Amino acid sequence: MVAFVPTMKTLEPKRAENKAEKAAVNGSAEDATVSAPSVQIDLSKVKIEPLFADDVDFETFSKSDFRVVKIEACEAVPKSKKLLKFTLNDGTDRKRTILSGIHEYYEPEELVGKTCVAITNLPPRKMMGIDSEGMLISAVYEYDGREGLNLLMLDDSIPAGAKLY
Repeated sequence: MVAFVPTMKTLEPKRAENKAEKAAVNGSAEDATVSAPSVQIDLSKVKIEPLFADDVDFETFSKSDFRVVKIEACEAVPKSKKLLKFTLNDGTDRKRTILSGIHEYYEPEELVGKTCVAITNLPPRKMMGIDSEGMLISAVYEYDGREGLNLLMLDDSIPAGAKLY
């Protein structure tokens, strides 16, 4: 059995620097949004992790349940510098809670109302005493010597609970 093991690196908060970069791209701190900036990046400064050498058979891959989720609420986790607590609509009658260590890159209020992708069939994992019921999908890379992260966001017209294949 192949286990899906997320790799989270320890990140020191640099929110002020990230906000300044967003403001420079978008005009001002008040106008900063989580949409992708329309800035040309120098690809020679981008570094990504190498692809896995091991193949995953289709049966194993198909066991991962990727779903569209709508962020209904988001808040910083007390006593944590990195964690945000998300309350998500996953297309079912219950609300799903997922914790994600992306506070360095996003403020909670920026994310409410956004449409994202989550793996919903991971076993619950306690973080700071709270059960996290899945994982939000992000792209992680290094740009010009600094780590970057973008939460995968989708068009808002895609309904919560839609399965990704």
